[in-house]
Amino acid sequence: MNEIRKIATQVFQIESESVKELANLLNQNFDKAIELLFSCQGRVVVCGIGKSGLVGKKIAATLASTGTPSFFLHPSEAIHGDLGMLMPSDCFLSISNSGETNEILQILPYIKQLELPHIALVGNIESTLAKNAAAVLNIQVQKEASPIAVVPMASTTAAMAMGDAIATVLIHLRGFKEVDFAKFHPGGSLGHKLVTEVGTEMHRNHLPIAFLETTVKEVIVSMSKGIFGMIVILDKTKQIVGVITDGDLRRSLNKFPSSSFFELKAKEMMTQNPKTIQANCPLWKADELMLSNKITALPVEENGRLIGILAKHQIK
Repeated sequence: MNEIRKIATQVFQIESESVKELANLLNQNFDKAIELLFSCQGRVVVCGIGKSGLVGKKIAATLASTGTPSFFLHPSEAIHGDLGMLMPSDCFLSISNSGETNEILQILPYIKQLELPHIALVGNIESTLAKNAAAVLNIQVQKEASPIAVVPMASTTAAMAMGDAIATVLIHLRGFKEVDFAKFHPGGSLGHKLVTEVGTEMHRNHLPIAFLETTVKEVIVSMSKGIFGMIVILDKTKQIVGVITDGDLRRSLNKFPSSSFFELKAKEMMTQNPKTIQANCPLWKADELMLSNKITALPVEENGRLIGILAKHQIK
């Protein structure tokens, strides 16, 4: 391994070990934090500065998009007027590796005045910030990934992971589903996949089909006319019983001598019980199904009959 990749590998190892260690640091404080966040009647106000602030913005965005109203409050802006954004029903979540970030400490009297539940993500559980929190989440790391120890790397990764753990637990507790997530993501590629149904994008006409007794020559001709790299096999009642892909053809060609290959029928080379999807399913589900099964097209069925085909390139 050359020196460049060795350094990169060390970073991955240090940061992954730091995240794994978080599981051993979980205790009743995590339970308390979840209780406070889940019962919060207002917004979760996430606060941090520098790299911790950037992590805080991500945590706030993740919470907000998964059913927990949240926003990021910059501590410097807070002490210059933005404290007026806080409401008595809110919950305060601070992030500071040292636990001694002066800009956040200046906000604490106001947090106490409003009696906001305070959760602190800190790398030092004996810090001032930790001592002034209702729940302290330990995100301490043994060392940073950078050779310059003061550069936050593993510590910010750990803080990010703790934020993801919090968000995931809340998703489970709220019973938050994909349809709920879609409401907050109407735009862009992600929004399109969340709110668009398969039937809107699928091909409906001139679908490549064959029957169980169709010869291999006919299969190849039909497949070559299409754009899917696949042909759907139907039985006499036009029910979907299999598919033949480019891969199936290559495997059959390797399996059978060239003299007998062209005597094959569709039923002898097809993949049985293929993955299919229904027209009213969202595109994200089709995308996930193709990715997990390493396929590039899906037959769309209704009561077992072919009504369309959705190709990977149609999911944008």
